[in-house]
Amino acid sequence: MTMMYQPNLYPAPTIEPGSQPFWEAARTGKFLVKFCKSCNQPHWYPRTLCPFCFGETDWKESSGNGTIYSLSVMQRGNPNPYCIAYVTLDEGVTMMTQIVDCDLSALKIGQKVKLIFKPTEGNGPPVPMFTPV
Repeated sequence: MTMMYQPNLYPAPTIEPGSQPFWEAARTGKFLVKFCKSCNQPHWYPRTLCPFCFGETDWKESSGNGTIYSLSVMQRGNPNPYCIAYVTLDEGVTMMTQIVDCDLSALKIGQKVKLIFKPTEGNGPPVPMFTPV
């Protein structure tokens, strides 16, 4: 049975101290991930110190490509079904996100996905989500 994604209106994200470069890049269609300057490990959720060696971190552009690691489609009692998923980016980090613009019943673990940005309320920056390749 086909279960198509229905567009939702997303609230504008709260821009925390230190996350401004991420949201500024999102406005231009770029997706940034933090990398450690010492051990070069990528990590998500972005933070000032590397969670592996406590070194300083820097933003680098991601390819925006990844693979569905885990997913859950929310449909019962919801007029707009949606999919929450963990996506492992080609850079090696895994992030929680939504899978959009597709037949939600056709999604599978291991499926390739690509980054897209969805607009938010008001003049907020767009939020990163994924859609099947």
